[in-house]
Amino acid sequence: MSDYDFDLFVIGAGSGGVRASRMAASFGARVAVAEELYLGGTCVNVGCVPKKLFAYAAHFAEDFADARGYGWDLADPSFTWQRLLDNKNAEITRLNGIYHNLLTAAGVTLVHGRARLLDSHTVAVDDKTFTAERILIATGGWPFIPEFPGREHVISSNEVFYLDQLPKRCLVVGGGYIAIEFASIFHGLGCDTSLAYRGEQFLRGFDQGLRDHMVVTMQNKGLDLRFNADVARIEKQTDGSLQVEFKDGEHLETDLVLYATGRRPKLDGLGLENTDATLDEKGFIKVDGDYQTTDPAIFAIGDVTDTIQLTPVALAEGMALARRLYRPEEYRPVDYADIATAVFCIPNIATLGLTEEQARANGYKLDIYESRFRPMRNTLAGNDEQSFMKLLVDQSTDRVLGVHMVGPDAGELIQGLAVALKAGATKAVFDATLGIHPTAAEEFVTMRTPTRTD
Repeated sequence: MSDYDFDLFVIGAGSGGVRASRMAASFGARVAVAEELYLGGTCVNVGCVPKKLFAYAAHFAEDFADARGYGWDLADPSFTWQRLLDNKNAEITRLNGIYHNLLTAAGVTLVHGRARLLDSHTVAVDDKTFTAERILIATGGWPFIPEFPGREHVISSNEVFYLDQLPKRCLVVGGGYIAIEFASIFHGLGCDTSLAYRGEQFLRGFDQGLRDHMVVTMQNKGLDLRFNADVARIEKQTDGSLQVEFKDGEHLETDLVLYATGRRPKLDGLGLENTDATLDEKGFIKVDGDYQTTDPAIFAIGDVTDTIQLTPVALAEGMALARRLYRPEEYRPVDYADIATAVFCIPNIATLGLTEEQARANGYKLDIYESRFRPMRNTLAGNDEQSFMKLLVDQSTDRVLGVHMVGPDAGELIQGLAVALKAGATKAVFDATLGIHPTAAEEFVTMRTPTRTD
């Protein structure tokens, strides 16, 4: 019998921590997990799940407008923010219960409170102390808001899910997933919405054709997009509104400012300095290919490490680590290639594999297939919004290297293509696949002539 209280002590009950805890316990390890705030982590509580529920709510405005073309006459629809919040909160509470039951049913000891490392084998949670042969850090990330005058007047993606009321006007600052999604959500719910990004164009790292298409789409919807716009200061007015001054001298009056300017590893107060674990130059916990830190007894997965910051990645890492430690004969490293992802803005963005810019940087000669078309659903609605699809094909092998889409349910559609790319599908395989007609998805298997080629 080990002299330690547990074989594995996990700090953080988010996606990765819960998966690692549950699987390690199912493999026979004595496991505890500590969580101070969100059972289920960011994704369940203030991330993916509530965000997508809000996106569904926002999309109904367009659905109501489109319905007239299909013969439906609707009375003026009205929206109740508090009802959305109440229903969202009830769903999150239900999911919290599911996570609690998953852990306890697997035999995991759930410890409520803020955990702090005392040394490589000892964790303090409030006034209790626990020892463990191994410790896993899975505390995830936390919203980052830069320092500037008036910073205290803004909110982050944590607080946006609990607003007392929906603002009439809002400014979203940022250019990544969260910023684009919430700009769409606020606009769809009827807010006068602006999006400010300090760079030339949002969605850095995405395919350029997709980025260009999304700019036009959002502007056509009526969103105020401001590029090369960096906030200098924010002042609160006597009526409660916010006066935003940009560094170029422009001003904007609004009722709410949401900062979505990235996330940092949640490591404050963790006590990492009491161990031999170290950080890399970006501020992430340094790990090797098997998630071991520079301290032999401490491991880290998910957003505290410099990996792809997606829930399925953290889940896969949690599973891989549990197998490595307690079922080594079943261990398989996580394959980080060709990971599909979606941005749940309106319309959705989904992307898979290499962007055109990445493919060219890697030396590929490309056949590029692009299609822009009005989805069938939009025709009778009189909605001119277009979808965008793009395939990148390696000329020398015919292998499909990248798939990119803007359009309704893009995330649902791309998931199936992720299986194809993981299997090494060529363009000939796409061409030989019969489409489902009439669907938008069939466009990916009916694009026959390259729009551009090297």
